[in-house]
Amino acid sequence: MADFDQYPFLKNISFPEDLRKLPESDLRAVSDDVREYLIDTISKIGGHFGAGLGVVELTVALHYVFDTPKDKLIWDVGHQAYPHKILTGRKERLETIRKKNGLAPFLRIDESEYDVFGAGHASTSISAGLGIATARDFAGDDYKVVAIIGDGSMTGGMAYEALNNCGLLKKNILVVLNDNQMSIAPNVWSVHNYFNDVITNPAIRKIKDTIWDHSGDRIRLAGSKLIDGLKATFTPGMLFEGLGFKYFGPINGHNVVKLVEMLRFVKDQQGPVLLHVISEKGKGYAPAESHVQRYHAAGGAFDKHTGTALAKPVSTPLPPDYTKVFGMALLEIAKENPKVVGITAAMPDGTGLNLLQKEMPERFFDVGIAEQHAVTFAAGMATQGFTPVCAIYSTFLQRAYDQIIHDVSIQNLNVIFAIDRAGLVGADGHTHHGMFDLSYLRLIPNMTVMAPKDEQELRDMLFTATEYKKGPIALRYPRGNGVGVPLAASGFNSLPIGQGEIMRDGKDLAIVGVGPILYEAIKAAEDLEHEGISVAVVNARFIKPLDAALLEGLAARFTNIVTLEENAIMGGFGSAVSEFYSSKGLSPRLKFLGFADSYVEHGAPAELLRDQGLYREGLVRSIKDFLEEVDIRKNEKARLNKK
Repeated sequence: MADFDQYPFLKNISFPEDLRKLPESDLRAVSDDVREYLIDTISKIGGHFGAGLGVVELTVALHYVFDTPKDKLIWDVGHQAYPHKILTGRKERLETIRKKNGLAPFLRIDESEYDVFGAGHASTSISAGLGIATARDFAGDDYKVVAIIGDGSMTGGMAYEALNNCGLLKKNILVVLNDNQMSIAPNVWSVHNYFNDVITNPAIRKIKDTIWDHSGDRIRLAGSKLIDGLKATFTPGMLFEGLGFKYFGPINGHNVVKLVEMLRFVKDQQGPVLLHVISEKGKGYAPAESHVQRYHAAGGAFDKHTGTALAKPVSTPLPPDYTKVFGMALLEIAKENPKVVGITAAMPDGTGLNLLQKEMPERFFDVGIAEQHAVTFAAGMATQGFTPVCAIYSTFLQRAYDQIIHDVSIQNLNVIFAIDRAGLVGADGHTHHGMFDLSYLRLIPNMTVMAPKDEQELRDMLFTATEYKKGPIALRYPRGNGVGVPLAASGFNSLPIGQGEIMRDGKDLAIVGVGPILYEAIKAAEDLEHEGISVAVVNARFIKPLDAALLEGLAARFTNIVTLEENAIMGGFGSAVSEFYSSKGLSPRLKFLGFADSYVEHGAPAELLRDQGLYREGLVRSIKDFLEEVDIRKNEKARLNKK
């Protein structure tokens, strides 16, 4: 546990009521303590970092002015909320964040009464806040509702839908726009660029400075009306006031005293109010200020003074991670195929598209945190003969489900979905695990779905997808390092659509599955061989279409078949296999291995996979239990037949 004596103000603050007992003159020191504690802690364990540093003063001011938890603060996105957790009874547990059984990486309503609304994705706070404000008025309650939206969340269209509805309903709600010029990568929000142009416009600043600095009260009064007119014409207020908001700002997000003053002024305003706050991502920590993308989230411990990652001892070099393999392969393909373009939703580094961005920027598109737009944008390009590769995390692609069906699949357009972070991603937890993509994609007509078993097969599947001209096609692959197979120096193999392979033959039972988890199945099969159980391991490669000949052949040879996937069992690959056998009138005994019908918490991926029984030892145990159940059933059937 941290020694809070080194944080003289923070040590006496456990909850916001402790903070509110202090004089305003102490708030700068409190902010310094919170920032220092955040740096000290995250440098030891890793975690989301830059966004939290940028909202320290804002968080202190909000909890100082508003009567939380009676008043409701809704954070968007949740990785801004580390300072919020520190001030709301969780500072002693901050070192456990993102670890198994530790603090959640984002906001969770079951973790604290101060976490009003769960937030792992983005652009949800204004909608949720308006819902809470409407419920408040129905119930006749009296409390404030504040939605804090930032770190790129205003690039999401849902935020504007909510702003529009706020103006219509005219509820008392405060929206704080934390404008830090970033999401994860630099902000691609054109409205934000407009904000910057206005704020820094020399003519506007000169008029304001002249009126305020060199005039008497009467002229200032008249001048203020001129400024209001200019604001309505030239400033961000025009946009928000047009949507029915009272607009205030922009103001310095790192002057905690001025923030308190402004929040006190706006808290009792009637109707929708928007306060525009300018902040700096990574504020107060030089390495994070100079490289905001790298310090959006620290992958592990780092040297507090230099920001250099502390390397873990590795006996042998690790294989390249799937994201990098994908990014390099796409760049190689794009150099040969002028019709291929890359599209991402605010995640160029996270998806590997930064390589294409660097070398072929004209073929790279970052649309912001706007997955729905990304998919329909890709569909539009596909109608004109281009081959768009939409690289989006599995959990984020869920946000564009209607667009996949309505705009891509119904029109049978050749859009490629490169789905990163499939399976369990680890510390980001249940909002970020890619548990459902096989289920939600395979039911869509015209969609082809495949999953590589290793990094070389990922290269070949991407190439296969770019050569495929018969409709939408998806490939999903996990986070983390590959299995270590040799990679082709250049060139690709085109895979026959809907054709699997036998990786290991056997006599007693077959495991048929998809993805890198098949290498764990190989290890389990080797262990079972020593116990006299001969197991075949089959790489289906394709979830849709299935390899009919291969599956029929397995049913002819094996009475017992186990399906294996890093996806929800319900509706996933195993379900597809079961449906296939049923349609053919075949009835091998089936055992489904994957994720149960529940959310998986946060923790190290290896820990979580072991908990799910999807590691070598767990697979051995599950297969032995399955065969034992089969024997029990056989014996019971034989006993009943004798009667």
